[in-house]
Amino acid sequence: MDLVEILTRPAGKTLEFKRDLSSPEGVLKTLVAFADTAGGTLLVGVEDHTRNVRGVPYALDVEERIANIVSDSIAPRLLPEIDILPRRRTQVIAIQMHPSAARPHYLKREGAESGAYVRVGSTNRRADAEMLQELRRTARGENYDEQPKVDFDSEAPDFRAASESFKPLRTPRRRDLVTLRLLATQQGHTVPTGGGMLLFGRERERHFPDASIQAGRCDGLDKSRILDRAEFRNPPVGAIEDAIAFIEKHSPYSADIGRVRRTDCWNLPPVAVRQAVIYAVAHADYAQRGAPIRISIFDDRLEIENPGLLPFGLTIADLEHGISKLRNRVIGRVFHAFGLIE
Repeated sequence: MDLVEILTRPAGKTLEFKRDLSSPEGVLKTLVAFADTAGGTLLVGVEDHTRNVRGVPYALDVEERIANIVSDSIAPRLLPEIDILPRRRTQVIAIQMHPSAARPHYLKREGAESGAYVRVGSTNRRADAEMLQELRRTARGENYDEQPKVDFDSEAPDFRAASESFKPLRTPRRRDLVTLRLLATQQGHTVPTGGGMLLFGRERERHFPDASIQAGRCDGLDKSRILDRAEFRNPPVGAIEDAIAFIEKHSPYSADIGRVRRTDCWNLPPVAVRQAVIYAVAHADYAQRGAPIRISIFDDRLEIENPGLLPFGLTIADLEHGISKLRNRVIGRVFHAFGLIE
């Protein structure tokens, strides 16, 4: 572990500095959040804001104390890597935590329902009930949109709408819907999955009231005045087309003057807009309530927001290196079949 290199980086999702162990509660919350989210490194003996190395006296004793409080205070049990790093005339304790397959971990004193934390930026946030469910699904290797909806029967999805959507490709058969996990077998019965209901449910708005796209054209550089707005509540494929049309309608054009005719050119890169809108829909966390996908068009930029943290185990740095993880496998399979995603 290169201490000099680490000290050049600011605190963030996978890195935190602690001056000392005077407040072990903060250290424990950070280690739980690292284990539950994307892993990380905690340096003890370094000031947070200045990254000034103060060092740790009696480093071997501090190392043993950290190992004991982690073992005694966190469940399920965590086994961090603890190293003593020399720095000039002093030493720093480095605690490295990898993403855990046994998530969610929690502070025993606070209990399983209140003591789990996730990492958001450089802060630790208590995991609410929805986040706990997401952590448990991740640990089991499951996706929210693959889960069978046992309260519905096999007729809940609109097969006519599904057939129309697949028509340019092929006429889907019932077993195709099972292969794509739009339908699943649960205790001998065929029922829709969450993805099946999101994509083709007859009453999808009643069961997923926030699965919509809200779009607005703002006047200027902030949201203080909205010139035009729209909400697209139709199934995802149609909503994507409508949202992109809204962006095109409100985006500036330039003109390329040819020898005879003029060609209008959209100032926003069409490929980037297409990918941003489609992936905002494909990667939204539909288990969350009260958080639709939002598109805001300003004079100088386009912003697209969708609900949910990065999938657990991923960081922004991973995305920059082309590493990805599909949050919604059913939606991903169908979008891939439609040629919407690669």
